[in-house]
Amino acid sequence: MNVTLVVCRGTPGDAPREERWTVPFEPGQSVLDALRWIRSHRDATLAIRYSCTNANTCKECMVRIDGKTAYACTARLHEGTMRIEPLPNKRLVRDLVTEIAPPNERLSGV
Repeated sequence: MNVTLVVCRGTPGDAPREERWTVPFEPGQSVLDALRWIRSHRDATLAIRYSCTNANTCKECMVRIDGKTAYACTARLHEGTMRIEPLPNKRLVRDLVTEIAPPNERLSGV
């Protein structure tokens, strides 16, 4: 079985674009597993952020999945097509990576 991920990609100031990948599906896989598979096997330039120590503890892999905000590490893949987008209320860095640090905690000049 396979799952199709439609991933919204882009950089600030550019029109977003969609890319589709077919990913092997195994029950229990997370969306993050699929995104990491894409980076390893199809497109190493896909920008995602994660820092897993335990599921849902780092809060860095938060994205929109089928229109709902979720952690990619705990959201499960399902058959069919899934749409993955960056968070709409955060400043886009690139692809699925958005600014997560509060403004007063960001490095200046970066």
